[in-house]
Parts: sequence; C-alpha cells; structure tokens
Amino acid sequence: MKTGWRRMSSVSSIIREIASTDHWLKGPLLANSKVYGQTILAAFFVNFLGLISSFFIMTVYDRVIPNNAMESLAALTIGVLFAHLFDFVLKSLRGYFIDVAGQRLDASVGAKVFDNLMAMRLGARKGGVGETAGLVKEFENLRDFFSSATLTAIVDVPFILVFIGAIAAIGGPIAFVPLIGVFAAMIVALVTQPLILKNTKEAMKEGHLKHAVLIETLSGLETVKSVAAGDLMRRRWKTGVLKHARIATVGRFINQLAVNFSGFAQQGAQVGVVVVGVLMVGSQALSMGGLIACVILTGRAMAPLAQVASLLGRVAGALSSYKALDDLMAARSEIDPARNYLRRSDLAGRIEFRDVSFAYPGSAAKALDGVSFTIEEGERVAVLGRNGSGKSTIIRLALGIYEPSEGQVMIDDTDLRQINPSDLRAHVGAVLQDVCLFSGSIRENIALGLAKISDADILEAARIAGVHDFVGATEAGYDQRLGERGEGLSGGQRQSIALARALASRPRVLLLDEPTSALDSQAEAEMIARLRRATDGRTLLLVTHRMSMLKLVDRIVVLDRGRIVLDGHPNDIIRSMTTGAPRTIEAGAAPTGENVRELPAPNPRRIRAAE
Repeated sequence: MKTGWRRMSSVSSIIREIASTDHWLKGPLLANSKVYGQTILAAFFVNFLGLISSFFIMTVYDRVIPNNAMESLAALTIGVLFAHLFDFVLKSLRGYFIDVAGQRLDASVGAKVFDNLMAMRLGARKGGVGETAGLVKEFENLRDFFSSATLTAIVDVPFILVFIGAIAAIGGPIAFVPLIGVFAAMIVALVTQPLILKNTKEAMKEGHLKHAVLIETLSGLETVKSVAAGDLMRRRWKTGVLKHARIATVGRFINQLAVNFSGFAQQGAQVGVVVVGVLMVGSQALSMGGLIACVILTGRAMAPLAQVASLLGRVAGALSSYKALDDLMAARSEIDPARNYLRRSDLAGRIEFRDVSFAYPGSAAKALDGVSFTIEEGERVAVLGRNGSGKSTIIRLALGIYEPSEGQVMIDDTDLRQINPSDLRAHVGAVLQDVCLFSGSIRENIALGLAKISDADILEAARIAGVHDFVGATEAGYDQRLGERGEGLSGGQRQSIALARALASRPRVLLLDEPTSALDSQAEAEMIARLRRATDGRTLLLVTHRMSMLKLVDRIVVLDRGRIVLDGHPNDIIRSMTTGAPRTIEAGAAPTGENVRELPAPNPRRIRAAE
C-alpha cells in the first residue's frame, strides 16, 4: 500500500517538474490547455446529465404512475430526450477535441523528439539503433495517456462521491453499500499498481531488445541470407518474443485482476443495494421509485472504478514511457543552448589537431593518442595506416561528430567546439567509410534538398564523381528512385553518389574516407584524374588504403596505434617506409633522404601504407 502511494507521489513530482521548468512536454501541453479544459468541462456536464435518468425513473414510478399524470410524463420525456441529445453532442465534441489535441501533440512533441535525436551527440547515445528507435516509439504510449479515455477517467472519479451523495439524498443509509464497494475496489487497484509498474518496465526493456533484433535483421537482411545467419537471428527473435510475451501476460493478468474486482464490487454493490432497499421499502423508509433510482445510481457510481483500474495501468505505462523519453531528451546535444556559437559564412580550410587524444564511448583503449598535425589552407593530405590505427577517427573528429577527450581540433585557428555545427558542415564535404544513401531520387541524394545547390552543381559533381556515367544515359536519369540505403545499386555506384553529394555544395574542405574502395581500377583512375582538378585550391583530408589514391595528395601522414609515426612528402614517406624505420620528414622541407629523422613509435616495426 505504501509502495502504491509512493508511486502516486512520483506522478506528482513529475507533474511539478514539468510545470516548473522549461520542459520539452510543458509547451505542447500548455498549447492544448484550452482543448483539455473543454474536454474536462464536457465530461463534467456528461456526468451531471447522468443523474437525470435516475430522477426521471423515480419520478415516473412515484408520481406519474400513481396519479396517471400523462401530461407530466410527456413533459418529462421531452426534457429527458433533450438532455440525452445534449449528452450525445457533448460526448461527440469531447472526442473531437481530444483528437485535435492529440494531433497537435503528435506534431509538436514528435518533432521535438526527432530534432533532439538529430542534435544528440553520438557519444551520448545509449544502446544501438534498434533500442533507440524503441525509445522513440514510447512517445505513442505517452500520447495515448493524454487521450479522452484518460481525461474521462480522471473527471469521473470525483463524481463517484457525487453519485453516492445522490443515493444518500434519496435512500439515506443505503449509500453505505456502494461506498464500501468503492473503497474495496480502490484498495485493490492501489495494491496492484506497483506490480503493474514493475511489469511495465520489464516489458518495455524486453520490447526494445526485440525491436533491436528486428531492426538489425532487416537492415542486414542481404548479409543474413548470404551467410546463412537466419537461424541465429530467428532464435534471437523467438527468445525475445517469448520473454516479452511472458512478461506481458503477467502484466495483463494483474491489470485484469484489478478490473475484474472492480466489476465484482460493482455487481456486489448493486445486489446489496437491492437487498437493503427491499428491506427499507418494506419498512416504508424508501419508495419503489427511490429503490430503482438508487440501483441505477449505484451502477453509475461504481462504473468509473473499472476505468480507475485501467487508468492506474496507463499511469504505469506513461511513467515508464515518460522516463525513457526524458532520458533521451536530456541526452547531451551538439548545440548547448546556453552558449553563443560563432557563425561562419565561409571557411578558409586550415585544419589543426593539437595533442588530440580520443576514446570511443564504452572503450578504455584510445583510438587517438596525442595526435598533432596541421593541414594548411588548400593542402591535400592523405592519412595511411593499418586497420584500427585511428584514420577514420580523425575524419569524425574533424567533422565534429565526436569531441576529443583531450586536446583541441581547430578549423581556421578556432576551436571546433566554438563553431555552430550546422555552419561547419555546410562548408565541409564528407564521404564516410560506410556509405549511406537515403530513399528518394538520385537528385535528392546529391542535393539533399538544399536550395543553394542548382542543377548545374548537381551535374558538375556527378561528372566528377562518375555518377553521370551510369545515370546520364538512362530514361529515369537523376529522378531514378532508390530504396533504403541505396538498395539496387552496386557498392561503387553508391560511393560515386556519396562523393557527388560531398562535392555538390562546392565546399572549401573535403574529408574523404576510402572514397574508391568499391571502384574498379579503371573507374578509380578516371575519378582520380577528375578529382585532381576538382580539389585544386581546396583542403583535402583523404583516408585510403590504395596507393593509387596518393596521386591526389601533396603530403602523407602515417598512423599506427593512434599515433603519428610518419609525416612528409609522398615520395620520401614511401621511400622511408620501404627502408624500415619509422621516421618523420620536416614539413616544408625538400623531399630528400637527408631530412628524415627518427620518431618514437608505439612499436619498433615497419609501418605499412596499406594492408
């Protein structure tokens, strides 16, 4: 019982939290306050109109029938019909109002949740894609809580006492019978509520895990089929479904127990009212019409109890959904609203890493360890190294997707954390190692809906990236529709479109991570020739395992175990690597063997340019 009251107090604390702060749920609720107020007002009138039928029947039995007052019957009937018509209109309007409020809540809160997901730092994300998608789905449960059924149940609860008061006014002590039934049902509902809340949390957790298996399977369905992993994913799915079903079954049983007891209490109260009422009629303490009115009013008084039991179940679900969403909304964003970021209309393109160290969330190992280098405006630099040496991490840090654990990443002599992320990425073109295209046309995938990108920009970028070679001669052309993640295209075609997307906005800085790994030799050679001209005067940071791509760059940085072990002119770097010792070439020095000096390496072994 005490646990139940603690749960109810947690609801009050959440309400105070929402009301006293600039909360993500406060604005939408306040915007719909008039609609909710109208719904509550309509529910009040509907409950008051519920008294009319009882008094109508009592009056007919006690006044009309004994006196054969047909004119009075006609007048009463007309009045009751008007009342029921008004009741019908109010219920219809109540449903409409709450649907309007739900639509507005969907639009505003749903947009806030999505915007928060887009702005959330990747390091702040908890769980995988499937679990995060499951959290977003909890918004539907929260929205359903603010439905007409919830508001009706809340408004109906105080009217339990109003109906019992009406019973007391008609039959006096007979009102104790439904009152005892109400208290019994409320006690059962409060006792089961903490059990329902615990079960709801467990069901939510298992539901998210099950959803994660589904997302993982669908996103990698081609791989699942090709490597015969169907049995593995099927077992995971079946296990998740069974666990979720078992937990949900227990939860439904507990919730139904409270609902069924409410029904039992209602029927028992009505039987008790009939028995006590017959005794009172026999002693002439109650009229026959009064007994019938008391029975009807008892049904109306006890009816909200089943809604209360369901309401407590919805409260448990809404609490769990709210807490899950609140954690998601509280996740650290890329943009701190308390800060006034520098706005940049253009970038020169100078990139500097100052003693940067970084470890991915949940990992103790450093992906980068004390990395320092500078790329001047218009300089083209390649980053080489074995797998896992930190090459792609440099691209992610330069994009501001992650923040360094130590040190600084500078762009044009300004710490990246001072620049608005949208301004930064508007002037940086990037191709990541894992190419991701979106459903829609090829044109949409290249232009991304940006008004500043014209058709001429799309065509120029497509020619440089080689997209025009396989799109230009087709009937659909750039309007060709793509499936999710570019399904239906080869890996090379997807890479070409991703490169065109990076070039279309004519950025001053290009960050390319393995942009030709899926291309054949001929296509790569043609693209290199076009890129050589296109990147002239632009800052280029290229991550590659292909030696042929080094024709694009004027300088090479070699990483090993998150540290720079070689840095200099391509010819001297390659010569140094083939001779064995990890060395460095002074920046700006002539490419000769005399200016190669030893550099402390993580491991005294030969550093390879590619595996």
